[in-house]
Amino acid sequence: MALVNLTSSKILIVEEQPLALNYIKHSLERLDYQNVRFAESAPIAKEICQVETFDLIICSFDLSKKQDGYQLYEELKAKRLVRNITGFIFVSAETSGALVHSVLELQPDDFLVKPFTINELKARIERVLKRKRALKKVLTLIDDGNDSKALKFINSELDKNDQAHTPLLLRLKGDVLIRLKQYEEAKQFFKSALELQKFTWAKIGLIEALIANNEHVLAHRMLKTLLEKSETRLVALDLLGQLEIRLNQFEQAQEFLSQASEMAPRNITRQKSLSRVAQINHDYERSYIAHKDIATYAKNSIHDSPEVYLNVVRAGIDFALSTDQSEQISRITRQTQQYLQDLKHQFPHADNQAQIDVLNARLHYLRDENQKAKRLMEQLEDEKFIRSIDGALDKAKALHELGFHHKAQALFNQIIDHCEKHNKDDDDVMLHYIHQQQSERKDITMGPRELNNHAVNQFNRGQIEVALEAFSQAFRIMPKNASIALNLLQCLLDSSSRKGQTFNSNLAGRCVKTLKEAKLEPEQESRFELIMEKLKEMGLSLN
Repeated sequence: MALVNLTSSKILIVEEQPLALNYIKHSLERLDYQNVRFAESAPIAKEICQVETFDLIICSFDLSKKQDGYQLYEELKAKRLVRNITGFIFVSAETSGALVHSVLELQPDDFLVKPFTINELKARIERVLKRKRALKKVLTLIDDGNDSKALKFINSELDKNDQAHTPLLLRLKGDVLIRLKQYEEAKQFFKSALELQKFTWAKIGLIEALIANNEHVLAHRMLKTLLEKSETRLVALDLLGQLEIRLNQFEQAQEFLSQASEMAPRNITRQKSLSRVAQINHDYERSYIAHKDIATYAKNSIHDSPEVYLNVVRAGIDFALSTDQSEQISRITRQTQQYLQDLKHQFPHADNQAQIDVLNARLHYLRDENQKAKRLMEQLEDEKFIRSIDGALDKAKALHELGFHHKAQALFNQIIDHCEKHNKDDDDVMLHYIHQQQSERKDITMGPRELNNHAVNQFNRGQIEVALEAFSQAFRIMPKNASIALNLLQCLLDSSSRKGQTFNSNLAGRCVKTLKEAKLEPEQESRFELIMEKLKEMGLSLN
């Protein structure tokens, strides 16, 4: 393909730094690219893309007005203002691991590190443009949603045995087979591709096909090998998290998703999965952290919504209710109030008052202002329809905490019925969590604060068996609370010394695990060491 044809390509440059913009402009002029538009911010770039299409977009990651480059590209793709036929090159002066991994998950066509030479720019532009032009027909079919026609076209091109673009066509074929849900055919295709060459994309595609085909053991084994390589570690962690969720192995899923989120924290979809899995695991602190990350990275993006701010407050309250450290509770309360202020600033006209009233009721409950909390809840109307699953779930929690158990259970049933009828992609995990919450609140009628206080009172009064039952219930819903774990372990030890009582080594082992992972106060540490010494002296084992 002649270079003169490439220089007629329509290019958009998105760059807010005047010096960098001038450098790219003069470089393109020297390279004879004449059909070039410029945008100095993400909002201007979006306005241009709404009325014009481009062969190539070169975008700075380091935009600061409203959106950065990541958020801009994500929105352009989601709104189909940029399609597969358009090349996209990120440029950035920053090369941190978190940034690079986040960008790579968006799958741009290239990533160029500032500063760069005119020859580097020339090579990257030509490579992307040549690839897009060579694959124009099949990419257009894919852009138009004609995957079946795209598959036929790819097969006909591969039959021509043109070696120049075979790897690209093979990769596109694998993507199409997965989208068409032809998993058995996809599995055989990826195996054949791997016989030609050990393509990384073919390994990942094969794993996706295996997971979809419920061949979990082989998928798990392959993913473990991908974990060992830096270039495939992120995708392996993400897929392992998804696989463990399918298997209802939520603790393992949380571990994998947490590691993936640390590597690439901007992936909002993964952060949402992590927060939900952490809730199922009763790890309210990790859920709160995930929601704070979502609020940070969602701001000004296509993910930004009132629900983002409401959810981080909900997660903060859940976390505060699971701890007995007054300083931590005060800090979380201040943070949640700030998020509510951010909500009003970001979405001043949003109608969220009923959901905010529920949150304020839970905050009153957190501060032991139960009468104020009850008055707020009593003035709320019962909704005929579920407008927000998270909002309804929060209301059910508040009703249970304040003693309205019948209303809470009825609302749980309404939420479950709504989820089953609407059947969204993430409903399996959501439904698991809702069923879990309903079951726990049906078995345990006290709210978390009352339950913990009741257990402590019984323990201090020497009512070991009553305290043991109360702490066992408290530990069920707050398994990360070190104080509860320590008191429960003490109760198990004291109870085992009584005639006819057996030692629950499994439950004690879970307490020990929590305590070893927690940051204990000096008094707690000393008490924990003493309990462990006594258990050892009594020959009690922890499995």
